[in-house]
Amino acid sequence: MRVLGIETSCDETGVAIYETGRGLLGHRLHSQIDLHAAYGGVVPELASRDHIRRLPLLLRETLEVTGLTMGDIDAVAYTAGPGLAGALLVGASVAESLGVALDVPVLPVHHLEGHLLSPLLSATPPSFPFVALLVSGGHTQLMRVAGVGDYTLLGETVDDAAGEAFDKTAKLIGLGYPGGPALAKLAQQGKPGRFKLPRPMLHSKDFDFSFSGLKTAVLTAASAPDFVPEDRADLAAEFQAAVVEVLVAKSMAALKHTGLKQLVVAGGVGANLALRAQLDAAAAKRKARVFYPELELCTDNGAMIAFAGALRFAAGETVEPAAGRFAVRPRWSLQDIRPPVVVGPAD
Repeated sequence: MRVLGIETSCDETGVAIYETGRGLLGHRLHSQIDLHAAYGGVVPELASRDHIRRLPLLLRETLEVTGLTMGDIDAVAYTAGPGLAGALLVGASVAESLGVALDVPVLPVHHLEGHLLSPLLSATPPSFPFVALLVSGGHTQLMRVAGVGDYTLLGETVDDAAGEAFDKTAKLIGLGYPGGPALAKLAQQGKPGRFKLPRPMLHSKDFDFSFSGLKTAVLTAASAPDFVPEDRADLAAEFQAAVVEVLVAKSMAALKHTGLKQLVVAGGVGANLALRAQLDAAAAKRKARVFYPELELCTDNGAMIAFAGALRFAAGETVEPAAGRFAVRPRWSLQDIRPPVVVGPAD
């Protein structure tokens, strides 16, 4: 089965085609970083309009790179949430329209499920069950993953997500948008330890996270009378060290709690090199292994949506072409989704 995947949840427009038995045939991705840079963050209306402009082009390019035509598509999967309502509606409308035009099934996909399963696309994928660390700009969660749709929440952030804290901290010390990658790059030039930042909830004896107070501690340090621009690298390095230490400690605790030996890391922050290095080192001491998606698949992309859709179709989940359904879910908990089931037309 060839599944076309469409991702438009926020500020990346992604299109991909995945074929069961062969793998990812091709994908195209457009980032809106330059569009939103002048505003210091994502402007929802601009994001939606850009998705409208980019989707037809990316769809054509994906077909060209795979050598396929629209008639070769067997099903369409699209991100139905969570995300920006207007942006989600763009992807949903295109996907449902294609379903009607091609007379193929259309499947709404949870954005985080796409991230969660994306490491399975790598050359050396993990096997079920495993512990997953979902770490991005909007989410920081630890999950036990027993299979497609079979997810148990172990813990999550009680305030800011790790990626959100990276972005906000970068803005506090005068870095540009997007702040997370800029802060990580600056941290490479500094040394942690000169500034003393807290490690929130490090010893809480659960799997929850909190990064809002860490951001406040950065603000206090950066507001000191003797703080100068040359200090930013050391402060960035200490901030990154604090976040990484907490993420690594909680992840290792989750492996111990579940008795599992596989950790999957998904989401944009999973591309952070310091986090990868320390997770690998800590896991090796436990004789465990860490799995990551390919770097190009760490951010939002259509490949993970096509893949998640293909796994659900392969497990028996079916829908009628279009079937009159047209809905997105800007707020959608991963706990609300279930293993694939056979469903009929919507009312």
